[in-house]
Amino acid sequence: MTDLSHIRNFCIIAHIDHGKSTLADRLLALTGTLSEEEAQGQVLDNMDLEKERGITIKAHAIRMNWRSSEGRDYVLNLIDTPGHVDFSYEVSRSLAACEGAVLVVDASQGVEAQTISNLHLALNHELEIIPVINKIDLSGAAPDRVEAQIRDLLGGDGPVLRISAKSGVGIEPLVDEMIRRIPGPQGNSAAPLRALIFDSAFDQYRGAIAYIRVVEGTIQAGQTIRFFSNGREYLVDEVGTLRLEMQKQQKLEAGDVGYMIAGVKNIADAKVGDTITDRDRPASGPLPGYAEAKSMVFSGFYPIDAEDYENVRDALDRLKLNDASLHYEPETSTALGFGFRCGFLGLLHREIVQERLEREFDLGLIATVPTVPYHVVMNDGALREIESPHQLPPPGDVASIREPIIRAEVVAPTEYIGNIMKLGSDRRGVQRGMEYLDPTRAVLHYEFPLSEIIFDFYDRLKSITRGYASFDYEFDGFREAPMQKLDILLNGDKVDALSIIVHKEKAYGWGKNLVERLKEVIPRQQFKIAIQAAVGSQVIARETVSALRKNVTAKCYGGDITRKRKLLERQKEGKKRMKQVGSVTVPQEAFLSVLKIER
Repeated sequence: MTDLSHIRNFCIIAHIDHGKSTLADRLLALTGTLSEEEAQGQVLDNMDLEKERGITIKAHAIRMNWRSSEGRDYVLNLIDTPGHVDFSYEVSRSLAACEGAVLVVDASQGVEAQTISNLHLALNHELEIIPVINKIDLSGAAPDRVEAQIRDLLGGDGPVLRISAKSGVGIEPLVDEMIRRIPGPQGNSAAPLRALIFDSAFDQYRGAIAYIRVVEGTIQAGQTIRFFSNGREYLVDEVGTLRLEMQKQQKLEAGDVGYMIAGVKNIADAKVGDTITDRDRPASGPLPGYAEAKSMVFSGFYPIDAEDYENVRDALDRLKLNDASLHYEPETSTALGFGFRCGFLGLLHREIVQERLEREFDLGLIATVPTVPYHVVMNDGALREIESPHQLPPPGDVASIREPIIRAEVVAPTEYIGNIMKLGSDRRGVQRGMEYLDPTRAVLHYEFPLSEIIFDFYDRLKSITRGYASFDYEFDGFREAPMQKLDILLNGDKVDALSIIVHKEKAYGWGKNLVERLKEVIPRQQFKIAIQAAVGSQVIARETVSALRKNVTAKCYGGDITRKRKLLERQKEGKKRMKQVGSVTVPQEAFLSVLKIER
């Protein structure tokens, strides 16, 4: 049994690309967990997508051993955290498994929005914060300026360490500082079992593997455990610690971080944030902070080739084995045929799922316009949650609609504040405050409707600030707003996959832009195509794709004019008949064009 005072459970929090994964690799090499050659290139980021995008998508944990300068042996449990706002719930659960956090800030970039957001999460969990300035060997590094920003954020006059994770400068003093400042875990191994699930993965032979932090009590093979959230009971097959591979142990005690395998066949049973207890000697209550992962963005995935429908279902089933936050159900569309309505944590989560489906399973997909959930209050007072525009009840039955609101932080150089404020007002944002990190950088606090930022908000923000702004947000509840459904009609038929819910003031602008874009991307047919945008029965914008013209009178030279008229009349009748039976092909670009609307 390891003395609790010799265990350090910690995480690393940082903005995207500030060197979190590189620092983790360096710690693994320093503690002898990996060789120098093995510790090259984001060892804990094992998905190609993670390495390409420079983000951590899936949290990991790893155990390291360290002998301090005084000759004492310590166990260091690094609990890695996802680095994007879409996964903030997983971040909060990883933080709940720690006593300390290493806050990494890039010496040239300075404090960014995500740094502030993750720092607030860490402070809410009362973690010991060790601030670190990374990349001090870069030519553009300004460690003195960045240190002043960190001190403004944290207050106090404690040390701010300076390191280069890439070259290894300052890593050993950082480990000594972590041992000195991060407290050992508290907990009684003799108490009833309470263990926090901070992550889970799926093994096709052994079922769900729960990554756990034992807060109180002991867990071992042969014990019958119960999950607090669903009351399900399982017999523990194996427990152990996490190095680069799983190492089987006799038992895990209070303060330990490791894994548990108990023949759980459905990863949704081993929910992130849930508490495990002993069936025969249960704890009085769960650990605080558990919440169901809630989808905040919805989109339809349809196979380009209808024969791929079963392949898409199989691919989604397999992805869900490792991603319990992905929700999907079959749906049909008159325009696109059979597909699936999927729920995601955010837009990045949606992008990653689509890219994995296309890459790993070689599928061609049409993704419909992303939508957000709305709360609809009916005339009789009933509350309905809808996920797509076609679920919206008739306007006469609806008393009010509530849309999801987010709290956002934008960090940017001061010269771009005017541009950001204009973008904020264009997107129905309400500014709630502003403060300066230093004379050159400011933090703007905003409230936005989620529907206004899920399309191209981040791209626009980056372009108006030349790439210098950073953005982070968290969900803040639902608020009433005058929303209405905007339908797109092709020759009088609704294309349900192009319907969207928009704010009343923006309906005309959206409709006009959308029909203009559709006119550009819908191919011409042998007949005219009327493209209309309508709210209810009222058409608010219209464009027409002209017919391909075939010169049927070309063979008539000379002779009576009535012959030409007869041919033209016959052609007119044929086109009218063709319009009734002919179908309008809607290409993938038509759905993408909705995302590119200038607002």
